[in-house]
Amino acid sequence: MDIGAIFLLLALITLVGMYLAQPFLERRNQIVSAEELELSSLLAERDRYISALKELDFDHTLGKIPAGEYPVQREELLNKGVDALRRLDAYQAGGAQTTTAEDRLEAVIAAHRADATDAPGADGTDDELESLIAARRSKRKEKSGGFCPNCGHPILGNDKFCTNCGKAKS
Repeated sequence: MDIGAIFLLLALITLVGMYLAQPFLERRNQIVSAEELELSSLLAERDRYISALKELDFDHTLGKIPAGEYPVQREELLNKGVDALRRLDAYQAGGAQTTTAEDRLEAVIAAHRADATDAPGADGTDDELESLIAARRSKRKEKSGGFCPNCGHPILGNDKFCTNCGKAKS
């Protein structure tokens, strides 16, 4: 065997060995914090109740659940789901929920209105934009050649034939 082939083979084996040993050499911190675990369990519980409600509604639609039992089971699942959502909201709010849903909604609306007043054109300073639009419109008018007399398709000024029907421009 050639000496160059041996070195190439050794280099290849070394690279493959390093690639395979990489997970053992890296010490990744895979410890999940208690907060992440709690949030994950709350989200899983919420999803579990939502899917259970969907299944219950589907089974009721198919007639698998008697009409007398369906409202009781649905009410029980809804109550458990609402409880899970309340705990999730309380956890995401930092444990102490001092604002109501209405207060949060009002804050979002106020922020949206503040963003709308900061938008260009709200205070009349969109002259630059208007001049750009006017320049673009004037360029488009220069390019326009009218409409095809045969099919009515718009044609440009430098077109010799209609791009739609192929009739010569008159």
